[in-house]
Amino acid sequence: MSIALLQLIETRLDEHSPVKKLLRRFKKRSAVAMVLSVRAGELHILMIKRAEREGDPWSGHMAFPGGRVDPGDANAFAAALRETEEEVGLTLAADEEYIGRLSDLSARPRFRALGMTVTPFVFRLDREVTFAPNYEVADVVWVPMEFLLDGDNVEEMTWEYKNLKMKVPCYHYQGYTIWGLSLMMLGELLDLVDGANRRRMHARRR
Repeated sequence: MSIALLQLIETRLDEHSPVKKLLRRFKKRSAVAMVLSVRAGELHILMIKRAEREGDPWSGHMAFPGGRVDPGDANAFAAALRETEEEVGLTLAADEEYIGRLSDLSARPRFRALGMTVTPFVFRLDREVTFAPNYEVADVVWVPMEFLLDGDNVEEMTWEYKNLKMKVPCYHYQGYTIWGLSLMMLGELLDLVDGANRRRMHARRR
């Protein structure tokens, strides 16, 4: 089942036409790596819990390895590779393990007007690895894809910012809460597998 699920994702990604932001050249850019791996007979996706850091708009959030595109990066894809190695010590073989990309998303840290464009790239990992998280990462977590595909596992949480409170969808997995941009990225990937699922209640911003 897990191998078949991975192969289905690869096929759907190959056929997928991700949305690319028209104005991304004029915004700050970030990129993340969504790494899939079969572990103990079940397909998982790699996530990190960001360390609590003052000044980081995503402090303490569940996320995918990644970060801002630096002037020295050839492109967003190169930034995803570099940031993944820096954050968790995982060196991805771009020519062997990359299987596709998802749509650009808009992030507005601290409600800056222009915001940032985030591009997710998807990889498969067929080898055992030992992670070496840096100071930006509190935990490295493998999340089962079958858990995420089960709409019954979607819950709600209250997001608060200053005087604003809003109910938003999330997953609670082994004490970790997955929501926000990470959930939007997962939503698009999961939709490729079984179509739009209302129980997941994700609302991607494009």
